Amino acid sequence: MSSTTMQGGPKYNSSKLWQIGFFTLNNTSTNLQMFLLGFVTYYATGIAGLAVMVISTVLMATRLFDGLIDPTIGYIIDKTESKFGKFRPLIIIGYLISVATILIVYNVTHLLPESLQLIFFVAMLVVNKIGYSLQCSVTKAAQTVLTNNPKQRPLYAIFDGIFNVGVFTGGQIFVSSYLIAKHGGFNMPLFTELNSYGLILSGIFAILAMVGIWEKDRKEFYGLAEDTTKTSLRDYWPIIKGNRPLQMLSLSASFDKLATSLLRHSVVVVMLFGILLGDYALSGTIGLITIIPQLLITFLVVSVARKSGLKNSYVKSAWIGMLSFIGLIALFLIIDDPTSVSLSNIGITTILFLVLYSLGLGFGNIPTTLVVPMIADVSDYETAKSGRYVPGMMGTIFSFIDQLVSSLAPVIVGAVVGMIGYSSEFPQVGEALTTPLFAVTLLLAFGLPALCLVVSIIAMKFYKLDSKRMEEIQKEIAEIKEKATKKESIVS
Repeated sequence: MSSTTMQGGPKYNSSKLWQIGFFTLNNTSTNLQMFLLGFVTYYATGIAGLAVMVISTVLMATRLFDGLIDPTIGYIIDKTESKFGKFRPLIIIGYLISVATILIVYNVTHLLPESLQLIFFVAMLVVNKIGYSLQCSVTKAAQTVLTNNPKQRPLYAIFDGIFNVGVFTGGQIFVSSYLIAKHGGFNMPLFTELNSYGLILSGIFAILAMVGIWEKDRKEFYGLAEDTTKTSLRDYWPIIKGNRPLQMLSLSASFDKLATSLLRHSVVVVMLFGILLGDYALSGTIGLITIIPQLLITFLVVSVARKSGLKNSYVKSAWIGMLSFIGLIALFLIIDDPTSVSLSNIGITTILFLVLYSLGLGFGNIPTTLVVPMIADVSDYETAKSGRYVPGMMGTIFSFIDQLVSSLAPVIVGAVVGMIGYSSEFPQVGEALTTPLFAVTLLLAFGLPALCLVVSIIAMKFYKLDSKRMEEIQKEIAEIKEKATKKESIVS
């Protein structure tokens, strides 16, 4: 057992740096699965032949379903105890379900009779969400056992930031610069190759995550290490109603997630780079250029978080991300030719775009990363407040609200492009830039993300778990544990 005693404070449960890094890969594993399904819109409309608004609505509905089942998933996590621990069995079960359904969706749907395609497509996505939720929820819940050291919890964001750059930026480069050129568009050979690499990597990451949590996946690290208060499903609503930090963090983070979901939506990327800027491959190249700035931003934010707390870094990052998106809108309204953003002829316009885009991506995504260790703070708050150790419930209630809001991304994209005439297919790479396309591209890529971050910032005004309050909470938990240990010693 690793531990650290802070001067004048409690004895913290700390982990080795490699354990934090390895366990963070569980989120990378599920993010990779999400990245692969991000292109399912092009498969469903281009190969299976389903309508744009139908697919957008289906994707929204399945995310809502994901949110609805999350409380049950949380209850399963909180009640799970086995010789293999609480968290490791759920990682592997969730991964296997998710991988199997992704393969089935992409390889079977278009082979079925037209009358069965939509029903089958929906059914497989529903099953996929069950597996995805099992694995994904562990990332949030297990933060409580990994470490409660305020100097260590922010480190998750560094690893997650680095790994996410690999998934989303590296993945986009791989698709836009290699697979599109190799296969000539979004077709079955492209999806087959993409899924083969992605799902194998996702499995490797899941295994490494289990290695990272192995030492800490034991009852002695679960909350107060004893069931001081029994919790059933009917207790969930009173807990949610009485936990204001959970309510505000969930609301804030879900709108931040919606902002990043819109910006990274495959259709929005096509509209921004493949139509507005006139070069879809530029999405991968610029993604490569922005890797270093994004990583430097992550290191800076985590450094601030370790000194002044997670909340402080979270709010400042949201402000900078929001202002950067507004700056990008202003830039495109001022310049005459959007295609002047080009790496073949670098001028002031290209430099301004790269700076603002890097700041928007880097700082705009930080709250989504920081929220995972912050959920552990909320769980510890509940443990100190009521004696209940329910990290699964905390993580999945957060996920429920997150899914409820972020599920709007595909339907927002579908509705907005539908309003300008795209009812049977999405905008394609290389289309002519019209005034309506120009307007909705700026709205989806930068306008709505900026608005979402405004909502996120307002919600955090009512979130009170700053660094000082968290130190008090850890002292309270340590004192309860110490009293319990002394009581056991007297009895024995």
